[in-house]
Amino acid sequence: MEDINYVIGVDYGTDSVRAILVDAKNGKEISAEVFEYPRWKQGLYCNPAVNQFRQHPLDYIEGLIAVVSGCIEKAGGAEAATRVRGLSVDTTGSSPVAVNAEGMPLALSPEFAENPNAMFILWKDHSAIAEAEQINRHASGFEVNYLKYVGGIYSSEWFWAKLLYILRADRRVREQAVSWLEHCDWIPNMLCGIHRLPEIRRSRCAAGHKALWAEEFGGLPPESFFSGLDPLLSGYRETMAGDTYTADVPVGHLSQEWADKLGLHTGVVVGVGAFDAHMGAVGGQIEPYHLSKVMGTSTCDILVAPKYEMEGKLVKGICGQVNGSVIPGMTGLEAGQSAFGDVYAWFKKVLCWPLEHLLTSTSLIDQQTAAALKQEIESKIISALSVQADILPIDEEFELALDWLNGRRTPDANQQLKGAITGLSLGTDAPRIFRALALATCFGARSIVERFGEEGVPVKGIIGIGGVAMKSPYIMQMMADVLEMPIRIHRCAHTCALGAAMFAAVAAGLYPDTASAMGAMGTGFQAQYDPRISYSRIYREQYQKYLSLGRYSEKYLKKDIKPY
Repeated sequence: MEDINYVIGVDYGTDSVRAILVDAKNGKEISAEVFEYPRWKQGLYCNPAVNQFRQHPLDYIEGLIAVVSGCIEKAGGAEAATRVRGLSVDTTGSSPVAVNAEGMPLALSPEFAENPNAMFILWKDHSAIAEAEQINRHASGFEVNYLKYVGGIYSSEWFWAKLLYILRADRRVREQAVSWLEHCDWIPNMLCGIHRLPEIRRSRCAAGHKALWAEEFGGLPPESFFSGLDPLLSGYRETMAGDTYTADVPVGHLSQEWADKLGLHTGVVVGVGAFDAHMGAVGGQIEPYHLSKVMGTSTCDILVAPKYEMEGKLVKGICGQVNGSVIPGMTGLEAGQSAFGDVYAWFKKVLCWPLEHLLTSTSLIDQQTAAALKQEIESKIISALSVQADILPIDEEFELALDWLNGRRTPDANQQLKGAITGLSLGTDAPRIFRALALATCFGARSIVERFGEEGVPVKGIIGIGGVAMKSPYIMQMMADVLEMPIRIHRCAHTCALGAAMFAAVAAGLYPDTASAMGAMGTGFQAQYDPRISYSRIYREQYQKYLSLGRYSEKYLKKDIKPY
C-alpha cells in the first residue's frame, strides 16, 4: 500500500448509476460521477398501474461507460487510469434478465430491442404475484423445506417468480432464453469478456437471498422442484448450477474491449458482484447485530452475525440468511420495506397534480416561468411538509397510515397488500397526512426490528445509509423515537459504491480480507439521532394501532389474484 492505488466502486440504483474513484489506502474519494437512465426517466417499458417496472440493458451499459470514464477524466485522465487496480459493482435486486447462450440479454438483439419481457425485471416489479404464491404452495409439498433460508415465504420480487412469469407471458422470450442472469452477475462477467454460461461466476449474495441457493442443499433445489412447479422451468437449473462466490473473489481482469471503452487497462481486477444494500452495509461499516438500513426508494435492512452464533437459528419472514452474502465468514440477514422514499414521492406526486396538469396551461404567466415555478415548488415540497409536520402536537389523536403502497417485503412478504390512511377529518391537511405516512414507514421499520428480536437475533444499533438518511432529519429523528434506539448516519454520500470499492480492493489483493478494507477505507459517521423519551408512550400506542390496522387490511382489503 506504499504506492498510490485507486479502486472503483459502481453502484446501480433504481433511477441512476454512480461510480466513485477512491484511494485504496484510506477510502478518500478522488472523483464521483452519476448518470440517470434516459429510458427509465422517460417511463419507457414500465406500467405502474399493473406493477410492471423494466429497465433496458442499454441504460446500464451507457451509464457504466459514462460514470467510469467520467471519474477517470475528473481525476486527471490517463495518469489516474494507470493507478486503478480493481473495480466492483453492486446492483438492485432481484433484477433478472433472460440471456442467450453467450450470456447476452435478449433485449440487446434487434429482435427483442423493444420487448419489455426481454429486459431486466426490476426489483420493484410485482408482475409475478401469482407465481410467488404458487411457489409457496408447491414448496410445502416437499419433505425438505427449500424456503427455510429465505424466511419461509417466497416473494414476487425474487428471481424464480419473475422468471416463471415471463416464460408464461411471452412465447418468443421463452423460445430464445437459454438461461437467466441477475444484473449483478451480468455486469462483472461482461466486463471480463466471459461469454460462456458455465464460466460465469454468480454471486453468493444474489443466489442465496433470491434464488433458493443454500449450502445445505448443495446449491439450488433439485430439478424435480422446478420441473414439478412448471415444465417451462425444466433445464434452467442446469444452466445455473455450480458454485457461487462471495464479493471478495475476483471474476477476472478487464477485457481489452472494456478497458478501451472505460479508459482503463487490462490489469484491472473485476470482483464478483452483489446487491447494493449488502455492499452498502460494508461501505457503511456494519458491525455484528447492528441493522444497516439503506434508505432510498425502498429500504433494504442488513444485519450480520458470527456464523457459529446463527447455528440452528432461522429468522422467519425475512429476505433470507446466507453465509458470506455480506461479509465472508459471517451470516448475512436481509429484511426491508418495499416502499420507503417511494411513499413520500407518491404523496408529493399527488400534491403536485395541479402543477403538472394546470400550471402549464395557464395564460397568466409564460411557459418558461411556469416550468421554473413548477420545478421550484416540487423541490421544496417535502422539506416544507417536514417542517410543518414537525411542529404538530403529538399528544392528540391523529391520522394513521400503512406503508404498504408497494406491498410488504418484511416481515412476511405479501405483495398483494395495499397502503391505507385512516382517521381523516375535515381538519386533516397535507402536513398531517405526511406525518401519518412518515410514521407508517417508521412503524414498518419497527416491525422488522421486533421480528429479529422475536427470533432470537437482537438488534443492538441502527446505521442509516442513503439519501433519506442523509437528507431528512425529521424522518430520522422520528425513526429514532419510534425504534427507541440511536441511529448513526454514515458520512459517505455514496455508501454502496464505497462498499463496492472496498470489495474491489480485496479482490485486487490490496487487502487480505473485507474487515481490513473496512477498517482502512471507512469514512465514519456524520450524525447521530438519539430517541426522545417523551415521545415513547404515544408512539408505542400508535404502533399498536398500526399493527391493528395492518391486520384488518391484510384480512379484508388485500388484492385478489388469479391463481395458476
